[in-house]
Amino acid sequence: MIVEPVQRPNLSKKTEAYYGQFERLIVQIRKKKLPEEIMLVINKQITALNAVTDSDKILRNEIRKVQSKIIGTLAQKLKIVPINYYRKTWFVLGMTVFGLPIGAALGLSLGNMAFLGIGLPVGMSIGLAMGSRMDNKAKEEGRQLDIEL
Repeated sequence: MIVEPVQRPNLSKKTEAYYGQFERLIVQIRKKKLPEEIMLVINKQITALNAVTDSDKILRNEIRKVQSKIIGTLAQKLKIVPINYYRKTWFVLGMTVFGLPIGAALGLSLGNMAFLGIGLPVGMSIGLAMGSRMDNKAKEEGRQLDIEL
């Protein structure tokens, strides 16, 4: 069973929004059947977050860190991801992995490196397409959490 996050009154609106999103994430995770070792890792992260008693800004940073670690663990070990996880990841990867080489090749072949920038939107489009395809596949296979982060 996944540990319950501690209820925190008197938070700023910004921190309250982060904390609400984190609680919704935990609700979505509970709906999935997880192996015991993954639940232990998630419980450890939630317990560490529950121990934070500092101000709003520090708590907000801790929420982001814990949420990223939990999502990373689920994605890496079980391929369970939130909505648009792969699209956001491949957006940047597409620009760097595909866009820069395409732009450099275009710039070198035309003899003007000003064309380097043309490859970035091409790579971005390729990355978005690949990420969307992977997100759709995760949804079809039931590996997608019903939350967008």
